Amino acid sequence: MPDPAPTEDLARSAAAGDARALELLLREIGPEVLRRCGRFLPCREDAEEAAQDVLLQVARRIGTFEGRSRFSTWLYTVVANCSRQKYRELRRRAAEQPAPADLDQRADPRTTSVIAGSRLDLLEALDRLERERPNLVGPLVYRDICELDYAEAAERAGVPLGTLKSRLHEARRQVRPWLADTA
Repeated sequence: MPDPAPTEDLARSAAAGDARALELLLREIGPEVLRRCGRFLPCREDAEEAAQDVLLQVARRIGTFEGRSRFSTWLYTVVANCSRQKYRELRRRAAEQPAPADLDQRADPRTTSVIAGSRLDLLEALDRLERERPNLVGPLVYRDICELDYAEAAERAGVPLGTLKSRLHEARRQVRPWLADTA
């Protein structure tokens, strides 16, 4: 994340309605947002689309940032939500398209790359976890994907630190075999 002090100040000013601060904030966080979206989405174009969605959400909803937690914590939640939404959209579109008649068509890097495959497997596992144990998704996303420290992840998830650790342990236990099945 860029230098936290100016970013935090810009976020507070933007949340208070300062349009110039918002413009500077969006410019400041853009590269980090793209990098974070890339952790979720294996195809660069998809990550770029999700990053644009994140920046749009930040611009629209910066007024909801109350400054009780760090801006980066608030931002990572927006990144996680937009990236997962983009993945669902891509999966839905792929399911709606008929199978290509031309088998020599170029392979989609999202399904052939080992790295891409592992990220898609993780997104599938998160979707499954959300269906089966929705209270475990937040801790896993905040700690393992967004890489927030335990205290920030607990704050963002709205649970005590011990509860976060317990849920994180259970989420990892649930997801591990699903990821192993695809390896």
